[in-house]
Amino acid sequence: MQGKLRHVAISVPDMEKAAQFYEKTFGFKRMKKVETGNFGHAIGLSDGVMNLTLLYFPTDESAGDEHGKDFHGIHHIGFIVDDLVDASKEVLKNGGRLQHALDESEKNTDLHREGFELKCRDPNGVVFDVSHGWVGTKRD
Repeated sequence: MQGKLRHVAISVPDMEKAAQFYEKTFGFKRMKKVETGNFGHAIGLSDGVMNLTLLYFPTDESAGDEHGKDFHGIHHIGFIVDDLVDASKEVLKNGGRLQHALDESEKNTDLHREGFELKCRDPNGVVFDVSHGWVGTKRD
């Protein structure tokens, strides 16, 4: 399995201010904005290859990990892979963990939806995603 780094998610206190910074400073283009109430909010940006997602979590529960809502910085990174089931096996084989186990018999259509992420942790506990891709990313 080969993966390509194509996604960086940053937790920020003000998504709009952060988005304008990356747009003006580095020429990123705004691709998508998602507001989900108490679950969390996101603005997806792209440079044409990489996806940069700016996250805002209104509650500790919505942040989904031990950092909580007041953490600001790199939240997680993401890798494009060809097969999420194979990727999950490799993560486990090499000492990582999955938030949701997948197997070859699982026929979840979400597995093939752009932006679907399988949340994982490396052996040190660092959060990363594997996915078929995010808005604004290129496979090669």
